[in-house]
Amino acid sequence: MLKYSVYYTGFMKQKVILAYSGGLDTSVILSWLINKGFDAVAFIADLGQKEDFKAAKQKALKIGASKVYVEDLKEEFVTDFIFPAIRANAVYEGRYLLGTSLARPLIAKEQIKIAEQEKAEFVSHGATGKGNDQVRFELTYQTLNPKIKIIAPWKDAEFLSQFKGRSDMIEYANKNGILVKATKDAPYSTDANLMHISYEAGILEDPRLTPSEEMFQMTKSPKTAPDKETIIEIEFKQGNPIKVKNKNDGTVKTKPLELFRYLNKVGGENGIGRVDMVENRFVGLKSRGIYETPAGTILHIAHRDLEGPTMDREVMHLRDMLIPKFAELIYYGFWYSPEMEFLRAAFDKSQEHVSGIVYLSLYKGNCMVIGRESKESLYNQDLSSMDAAGGYDQKDALGFIRLNALRLKASSIRNRK
Repeated sequence: MLKYSVYYTGFMKQKVILAYSGGLDTSVILSWLINKGFDAVAFIADLGQKEDFKAAKQKALKIGASKVYVEDLKEEFVTDFIFPAIRANAVYEGRYLLGTSLARPLIAKEQIKIAEQEKAEFVSHGATGKGNDQVRFELTYQTLNPKIKIIAPWKDAEFLSQFKGRSDMIEYANKNGILVKATKDAPYSTDANLMHISYEAGILEDPRLTPSEEMFQMTKSPKTAPDKETIIEIEFKQGNPIKVKNKNDGTVKTKPLELFRYLNKVGGENGIGRVDMVENRFVGLKSRGIYETPAGTILHIAHRDLEGPTMDREVMHLRDMLIPKFAELIYYGFWYSPEMEFLRAAFDKSQEHVSGIVYLSLYKGNCMVIGRESKESLYNQDLSSMDAAGGYDQKDALGFIRLNALRLKASSIRNRK
């Protein structure tokens, strides 16, 4: 059980900075903190989600927040969190592109910044004790400010005795005049930002259930996507996307945020980026998650392809062994850790020559590479050609194969004894 006492210092209440979304959980938590005697400051992170931030701010003030911060973090999210993950080909358990996982350390970093600015002793969040977000928030808090105190209501005995689930929170909100869209029959929960929209819980906890098409918000169904393919080219410099051009209509985007938003738009129109999976949470539970990640999917496929001609073989293979660990660190909440700092430095080194252009076809849920070019390419068409000698003596392969076969033959002879 977490223990903390609320008291008045002269005429000053203890101050807490709450990561506030405007939804059911954090609205109830905001009211609960105020009723416990805290001076509660709400912090809303703008990460590109479709949200009426002005209404959310007014809602928090109406509940009783002494101040509300609405911080635009979109550009930083793209350049300092999404792009490093793209450069690293970060995918958790082979499928999840880590949209929520990447957002949490940025939110927590900004929350700590505000706490220090406000001289607040406490920070708080609305993550449950069963999920990954509690770990991501709290590891970041404690790394960036070891002295900060954390209020996690979903792990607090008093809070849990009052709110056993969604129904209790909705009833509390109705009694206290807190306007919420949630209903007791809400079929699932969502989390949205520039990188993706995730869907989980509720009816989706049945892994056999096929979600309705009405659920999806970022992507068209591949069945109803355009019958004509969209051809785009993406230019990379040292692993970072720097330009997108739509070959169909000539649209060009070069600024990171604009580029990413455009790929979300064109990818979504073509039904790109849907994933339905059962994943392993850090706390030991399995969870079903459904994700829409159009821009992230396109960039991942394009970037991975460009590494083929531009990266040294042994560097690539060594780096590839580290990708699962890198993705795991993000998923588990260790963005600000010594091991992550080490891996990011190594991965950045691997990207020094990953520059060039990748050509892609987007068509009915498929993102297909149709060509690439690079001035940094290690690919030699003459050497690789089956139709020309090109300076490669095929007889050299005789000794190469014999040498590599030595240990295989020795093992085989021993096993025949």
